[in-house]
Amino acid sequence: MRHRVLPLLAPVFLSKLWRRRRRAKAIEKLHGSASESSAGAGGGGTSGGSARVSSRSRTSEEPHIGKYKLLKTIGKGNFAKVKLAKHVPTGKEVAIKIIDKTQLNPGSLQKLFREVRIMKMLDHPNIVKLFQVIETEKTLYLVMEYASGGEVFDYLVLHGRMKEKEARAKFRQIVSAVQYCHQKRIIHRDLKAENLLLDGEMNIKIADFGFSNEFTPGAKLDTFCGSPPYAAPELFQGKKYDGPEVDVWSLGVILYTLVSGSLPFDGSTLRELRERVLRGKYSVFRASSSCQRPRNFASPLLFTKNVELTPRRRNASAAHARCSAGGERWRRADADTTTTLE
Repeated sequence: MRHRVLPLLAPVFLSKLWRRRRRAKAIEKLHGSASESSAGAGGGGTSGGSARVSSRSRTSEEPHIGKYKLLKTIGKGNFAKVKLAKHVPTGKEVAIKIIDKTQLNPGSLQKLFREVRIMKMLDHPNIVKLFQVIETEKTLYLVMEYASGGEVFDYLVLHGRMKEKEARAKFRQIVSAVQYCHQKRIIHRDLKAENLLLDGEMNIKIADFGFSNEFTPGAKLDTFCGSPPYAAPELFQGKKYDGPEVDVWSLGVILYTLVSGSLPFDGSTLRELRERVLRGKYSVFRASSSCQRPRNFASPLLFTKNVELTPRRRNASAAHARCSAGGERWRRADADTTTTLE
């Protein structure tokens, strides 16, 4: 089956993407609440860099949190919302995630504290930076870097698939950030187009570490989490996993999505999607017009190496090396090969 995506996506395809997004979010709610039972799943707190303020409420004329003036709501969930804010002393725009702690059960609170602890450990140009944590009795405020360009998902919906040169630059940034996390023994576990943000200069910023965790080589994890279209086969099978290899699989799906404007593994139901993933059955795409010269098109090679069905063949270190060298492979691909991924 071939997906032909025009530079400006057709309304039908747009609606399909949005339906997939809503379906994926619904499935995430079903599978994302389990607590980690394996090594590396320790909880944490908001101490060490957190600021505790009084929980007195402000009037509508004083929409401030600490030294930050709240401007508008840019995101909303069940128990949290994200506000665009301005740091009053410097005028710098930030995003503040406001979480109602009273609505979270102990397991969710532990997961939240773990997310905060992990984000404090990260400092990479392609990862959303956590600047400050402000805590009251009932609310947690996460002051984060603001990515004004929005989600890569929305970018693809609006503009269609990326040209090869653009996809290569974005993918290198994504791989650089994921490799940095793995070197610090951190896995993301929810890499997808919706969690890839763009800053004002169109640089990648990986966001949402809600499913992230620390891992220890040799110690297995067993929580199914993340978005099913980007999930590795072993997650669907309920098998324990080391960690980095599930991120590597997601990298392959992301690469496919960037250059084709569609998902490699799809299905009208979770069961159908699971079957396609376990069989390694994916849709075929053709290179965009800017990549018709095959020597510029090596993304099929990177994709197929990242979505190996056998986890051990999805070696994270080797995958990072392959992806980092991706630009060179794109340029050196043999001129006589076809541009159709098979």
